[in-house]
Amino acid sequence: MAKLYFYYASMNAGKSTQLLQADFNYRERGMTTMLWTAALDHRGADEGGGKPIHSRIGLQADAHLYDPGTDLWDAVAPHHAVSPIACVLIDEAQFLTRAQVWQCARLADEAGVPVLCYGLRTDFQGELFEGSAALLGIADALIELKAVCHCGRKATMNLRIDAEGSAVSEGEQTEIGGNDRYIALCRRHFVEANRG
Repeated sequence: MAKLYFYYASMNAGKSTQLLQADFNYRERGMTTMLWTAALDHRGADEGGGKPIHSRIGLQADAHLYDPGTDLWDAVAPHHAVSPIACVLIDEAQFLTRAQVWQCARLADEAGVPVLCYGLRTDFQGELFEGSAALLGIADALIELKAVCHCGRKATMNLRIDAEGSAVSEGEQTEIGGNDRYIALCRRHFVEANRG
């Protein structure tokens, strides 16, 4: 029976790397996969509406883009009916809507396609993203990936920083950026950084 998986972690835990490794494993065995990533992060997008999923260690693969209006069931199920898909892999899954998470569950339950979602659990204020909250609630399997704080403890929090490296504690939930904007920290150092 196909399942809905949620692989979650803080920034810099290797989520995209693991997604690309899973994709490679399926393709190496001659199986077809379908990769998706959030249109919200437009870095590297091409004119045709696609963009690669990049890992920090240099791996990449082309992916379809989703936004809040994308119906993942309608985008995947008809394709699967004509040419079977062995697995759907979704990067930046925190940006899924609650409805899209239920569409992913339907792909697993009704179409028999495993759906592997990779994303952040919480934002820079320690609040759940909509997609992450839904996945934590209904996914068949929850897998925490580990990142490391500068102290050596497990990093579970995402600290947003400004250009000077100071903690940012207010603002929009989503601000696209990498190591220039976010640092993965353990809860203790996250709280200390936000106290200033």
